[in-house]
Amino acid sequence: MKLVWLIAVVVSSLTGLMAQTSNVATSPWEQPAASLADEIAGILGPGQTHLTIRNLSTIPTGEIPAIRRLLEQDLKAHGVIASGTESANAIRVTLSEGTRERLWVAEVIEGSETRVAMVHVDYTVAHTTTTQDRVVLRKEQYVNGTGLSRWPDIRSDEPVLAMISTKAGLIVLKQDQIVVIDMTLAGWMAKKGFDLNQREQLPRDPRGILTSSADGNGFTVFTAKTKCTGSFMPSEEKGAIPEEGWSVHCHESDDPWPILQTGTASSAVPIRAFYNAARNYFTGVVAPELGVELPPFYAAAVLPRSDTAALLISGIDGKVQIVENGALKPVAGTRDWGSDFAALNSGCGAGAQIIASSSGEAPTDSLRAYELPALEAVPASAPLAMDGTVMALWTAPDGKSVFAVVRNAADQYEVDRVTATCN
Repeated sequence: MKLVWLIAVVVSSLTGLMAQTSNVATSPWEQPAASLADEIAGILGPGQTHLTIRNLSTIPTGEIPAIRRLLEQDLKAHGVIASGTESANAIRVTLSEGTRERLWVAEVIEGSETRVAMVHVDYTVAHTTTTQDRVVLRKEQYVNGTGLSRWPDIRSDEPVLAMISTKAGLIVLKQDQIVVIDMTLAGWMAKKGFDLNQREQLPRDPRGILTSSADGNGFTVFTAKTKCTGSFMPSEEKGAIPEEGWSVHCHESDDPWPILQTGTASSAVPIRAFYNAARNYFTGVVAPELGVELPPFYAAAVLPRSDTAALLISGIDGKVQIVENGALKPVAGTRDWGSDFAALNSGCGAGAQIIASSSGEAPTDSLRAYELPALEAVPASAPLAMDGTVMALWTAPDGKSVFAVVRNAADQYEVDRVTATCN
């Protein structure tokens, strides 16, 4: 009997060991979770606490509940119980990741004192559970040079600065005109043009922003020292020409320009930036103030975060920096970026990506999606080849696509719509 009992014990032990080994194989987060729990317990000691996890890495959202369970189990083994929000103690865990470093950071709050614990996550662990190309970028030609030139005095070789869609058609901003484009049997065709009536000479590379009105029947234009508003009032007369219902008014203005958002950022107050009309960049002065002095920049995008919003800027010195919680910090991994980028709310991977053009001006350009889990831009897609040089990028009002102005080899301008699908 003793022999039978001993064999049973050995078999049971081996079975348990095999189960543990199997769990380790299927749970690559066990080791970093155990290490972080050890560090936290060494600071906090036994007791109750409130645990929150913020994911700024490319770890899929579906993996976070498993990581939380592992942390709670390992903390419990040390006598630390993750209870409700009533506890005076708190643990805030941030999962961050770059191309060269994976770091899990825990802020351990005990009363009025905050201490930090951190563990480095093995490179292979971070990449065996994630895919570098998290999205696939696709493009479709929205308006071509022919569609932009089918109106007297509108040339296809004039720069396109911006474009939006309204209920009454497309509105295209050119360097000295606002063009109304309607859908015809032959595609989008320019139907009417309104002069901006700019009195001063424009800078070498003029820029502008178009925003849509809340009801979708109008627009606002911001360009160098000029602001225009447009509204559409369809005529009730039978046979009336649709484009004749547009009313556009322009006047001199130094108002700050809105920084276009993806629609997912949590900041309640829109950010506006003052534009240097004598040049082609923003001065660095924004409203409301962000608690830090900004350098002059070419492009900016508001990025959603779990508890706040961050502002990403591309400085005229070529440096990409991020403003978050009143601090300005450099972003690594942006050496190959051009001067323009736009935010995209794809819902893939971390949820939002930055679409950036490649650096330098070449016969053919490319766009690529990046994620910013921490302070380093991580490629999230393969490069998307464009049929020319990307001259401007901006986010669509719904945040789910990006528009790109491309100048092709024939010096004609077209507008492409770029979308992303999950890989």
